[in-house]
Amino acid sequence: MEWVYLVIGIAVLAIAAVAGLVTTRGRRTLPPADRSDTLAPPTERTAPPPEVEVDGGPEAPVLETPVETPVETAPTPTVERPEDTRSRLVRLRARLAGSQGGFGRGLLRLLSRERLDEDTWESIEDVLLTADIGVAPTQQIVENLRTRLRVDGTEAGDPRSVLRDELLAVVDPDMDRRLQVSGEDGVPGVVLVVGVNGSGKTTTVGKISRILVAEDRTVTLGAADTFRAAAVDQLATWGERVGVEVVRGKEGTDPASVAFEAVKHGIEAGVDTVIVDTAGRLQNKQGLMDELGKVKRVIEKQARVTEVLLVIDATTGQNGLVQARVFRDVVDVTGIVLTKLDGSAKGGIVVAVQRELGVPVKLVGLGEGPDDLAPFDAGAFVDALLG
Repeated sequence: MEWVYLVIGIAVLAIAAVAGLVTTRGRRTLPPADRSDTLAPPTERTAPPPEVEVDGGPEAPVLETPVETPVETAPTPTVERPEDTRSRLVRLRARLAGSQGGFGRGLLRLLSRERLDEDTWESIEDVLLTADIGVAPTQQIVENLRTRLRVDGTEAGDPRSVLRDELLAVVDPDMDRRLQVSGEDGVPGVVLVVGVNGSGKTTTVGKISRILVAEDRTVTLGAADTFRAAAVDQLATWGERVGVEVVRGKEGTDPASVAFEAVKHGIEAGVDTVIVDTAGRLQNKQGLMDELGKVKRVIEKQARVTEVLLVIDATTGQNGLVQARVFRDVVDVTGIVLTKLDGSAKGGIVVAVQRELGVPVKLVGLGEGPDDLAPFDAGAFVDALLG
């Protein structure tokens, strides 16, 4: 029986081997690229760029590199070099001679007559009064002229020389007309500029700064006319043109506080001179007196006010004297600035205002140009009057 079981076992193994071979041959093996579990996402194919025809031949397109847009910045202001004092004196003297010559020539024509009768002397008085010299100076000039020309005689004497002497005497060439702009012990000098609105006060502050810069002085400006925004902006423009710093406050700020900060900044910066612009409202005289007095007191807590300049419009004539009296009562005026002296026969206001205040005319303005302001020279002024 054992051999029977052995035969059956061999038969079973044979049948199993045959069945496995059939199964292997019937199975299909898929290539890896077609198997769903290893498929990669389809790749997008980019069409080749079109050819560009250039002069009949193909050329690959040129890729443009993007250009960066430059950032716009504010232009740096050009700092001007102001005209020096000597050259502006020569130029302004010539301009003054052209604009004021009618006054002097009129007097010379009258004095050159063969016979100086009473009618002629009355005409001479009229010319002098029309030029705003004032009553007292006019009487003094006429009396001296009558005496000298009567003694010398119009033929023996030179009417022009005699007239020049008399005009020079009333203009007073011996007055000290130097600007006091320097301080002491390292503290800057402080120039306080006063005057009514419309007289050219703020413009004068800017022009004075140009004179000092031309002399290689360092300057700080104080915009203390805080009631007029236009005045503050105007002063800032003047300072920018010559590289001078301007201390300013908001519109309506207490003027004394702006003046204080300007002087403080000037001390810290070590500048030579601080120039302070002030308000010039005359509607309320008492208010103006209180305001200007306060400004000066506040400034002098830090530095001495070395100069108080009163700006007067020369074309206002005798009305300018009324303004001068008001400001004389407010602050101790030390010098006069006469603006708009060009194109007018009112040159005698120089004499009248000096007599009224007892202080010298230190600067004169003869035009609208930035350098049309110069130190006053008595001899040059009288020569210009005589043409």
